[in-house]
Amino acid sequence: MIRKSVLCLSIGLAMAAGSTVAQAEELRFSWWGGNSRHEATNAAVDVYEAASGNVVKTEYTGWGGHLERLTTQIAGKTEPDLMQTNWNWLPIFSPKGDGFHDLRTLSAQLDLSQFDESALALGTIDGKLNSLPVSMAARIFYFNETVWADAGLDFPTTWDELMAAGPVFQEKLGDKYFPLVLEGRDVIAMNRSYMVQKYGIPMIDEANRTFAYSEDQMVEFFQLYADMVENHVTPSSKYIASFGAANLYEHKPWINGEWAGLYMWNSAINKYGNNLQPPMTLALGEYPILDGAASSGLFYKPGLMFSISKNSDQPEEAAKLLNFLLNEKEGIEVMGLQRGVPLNKYAREVLAENGTLNNSDLSVSGLALINELPKQVPTSGHFENPQLVALFQENIEQMDHGQKTVEEAAMSFYKQGERILRRAIKK
Repeated sequence: MIRKSVLCLSIGLAMAAGSTVAQAEELRFSWWGGNSRHEATNAAVDVYEAASGNVVKTEYTGWGGHLERLTTQIAGKTEPDLMQTNWNWLPIFSPKGDGFHDLRTLSAQLDLSQFDESALALGTIDGKLNSLPVSMAARIFYFNETVWADAGLDFPTTWDELMAAGPVFQEKLGDKYFPLVLEGRDVIAMNRSYMVQKYGIPMIDEANRTFAYSEDQMVEFFQLYADMVENHVTPSSKYIASFGAANLYEHKPWINGEWAGLYMWNSAINKYGNNLQPPMTLALGEYPILDGAASSGLFYKPGLMFSISKNSDQPEEAAKLLNFLLNEKEGIEVMGLQRGVPLNKYAREVLAENGTLNNSDLSVSGLALINELPKQVPTSGHFENPQLVALFQENIEQMDHGQKTVEEAAMSFYKQGERILRRAIKK
């Protein structure tokens, strides 16, 4: 999707300023997100264009297909000048730190002083700042207050209570109602959290380029999902697919409350809450932790990042736009919390002062919960390897269609997944 107003503004500037603007190159800027992020980002870009006289061509999509599109662009050296990127893409596009422009070389245009060095380290490879983290995020539980009340249940505080809620929903509300809805990425992250709590080990052993789990543990990993489907805690992937290929928050069962909970990024939660049919509302749930667990197993990472193309002819201009979005009051206020709670210290001050940063916002209250939870077992940057996630999704779909048993799906994922890890993790 490309903002139509860019062309009109470009023509208007050219008429006003003559050949100088007419000869100026457009700066391309891409991101993924929902409508609220699109609207806020386009509005911020409009303010930037008016103030700077520069012309920005915006290119934006939903999450689905965005990585594939960017992969094609990067392979053809046609990627945008400034692009929103994901933490787990760094090992794919820049395993040696030379896949993106080093942002530290643009210090005259981009102020990094408002970011902690620990945050900058998350986007640094071999000493080069490839991506600037905007916010931190984790998947946590949110529930539809209205529907859970209709089921006569309090939000679950333990894994056992979550599992027990499925039959109650089915009995009290009917077969179409589920306590939770999970897609493949949600399932793999949630099951990893449970396994970290139980065994105290990560899923991926980067040193040996393998899974850290035994074969029996991998079967247990897949059995967790099978049990949730069997106990009516979450609809199967087959059932979800019957509603088409839209985002979960666009599906009718989500909008009307049949799917009454999420295991979702705190930075993305507001687009789900905004799509609920009134007067239904979302609320933050507690995070279940097994007795004796030293770590919550949270998948905690930068919510998203920004990178500048190493092939850009105008990296300085791209850095100026990025600086406006993250460091300047006008850009900060227009963007608000559309990319999560900012890591940028000044941005947090601005948003706190104007009342945006408060615990009534689900992303803010979610981050407060995340900050309190123990995180002793970090997540590998290869955990969200696209091939690995697609393989997991494929195997649970085959389970749901009766094409594989739990054991067959687990062993297929185990063996093929280790081949993916050996290729992806560089020695």
